[in-house]
Amino acid sequence: METRFPVVTGLVDRMVSVSIFDSATRIAAQCFLTAVPLVFVLSAYAPAAVQEQVTSAVSAVFGLNGQAKDQLEQAFQPPTDDLRQATGVVGALMVLLSATAVSRALQRLCRRAWLLPRSGAKVAPWRWLAWIVLWLGALVVQGLLHNGFGLGLGLGIPVILAIETALWWWTQHLLLGGSIRWSPLLPGAVITAIAVSALAVTAHFYMPRALNRALAEYGSAGPVFVLLSWLIIVCVAVAVGLSVGAVLSQEPFLRRRLGTLTSPPGTVQDT
Repeated sequence: METRFPVVTGLVDRMVSVSIFDSATRIAAQCFLTAVPLVFVLSAYAPAAVQEQVTSAVSAVFGLNGQAKDQLEQAFQPPTDDLRQATGVVGALMVLLSATAVSRALQRLCRRAWLLPRSGAKVAPWRWLAWIVLWLGALVVQGLLHNGFGLGLGLGIPVILAIETALWWWTQHLLLGGSIRWSPLLPGAVITAIAVSALAVTAHFYMPRALNRALAEYGSAGPVFVLLSWLIIVCVAVAVGLSVGAVLSQEPFLRRRLGTLTSPPGTVQDT
């Protein structure tokens, strides 16, 4: 196997070094811890138009209906003064700290996927914030993208795939501090986008039933386990996609065409 299919050996070795399930579980947990205070902050301070777009985006991504959709809409009811006082600056800081923890966990995943040393690819904190802002913006417009800007799912699927590819391509470049050139990062972006988009389609069949069943049987605590399990699956797909892309970019066929370095780069100072 090592002689005839060296790429398989490389993929297995990279999966082990990345610690796929450990990395994915950490990122999923941080995403969930970010989502909870984010809902309260958006409900308390976001304009009604933004709240409506977020509700539409989440419903479109998961195909929500019935009791699960009612619970989502209830979370974005018009805010009261008590909610604003309870949320306040502390809630906003919690969202910021949790979101930057997601950025840092994803940065570690990208470094491991490319076998970068811990001392390499130092990333300035502004890059974590830039990543958060762009992905929150992408979340707000998810409803429009899934609907193909009103033209239907036939246009929505290729649009989502193109946007996801661009986001994951940019994410790797940003969080690696530019230590890897743009072109070698493309395979990982494409593979990750395909995997995440496929899971988004699958979510329309699984998530509404699972969430409604969990609400009926366990109350408001039930969806927590469903959402966290789904986040872990998505994060596993992301970890595998980025790792496979890094390995393929270093294979001879793609290495010559993408200009991939044969060994991990050294320390790159960020500005």
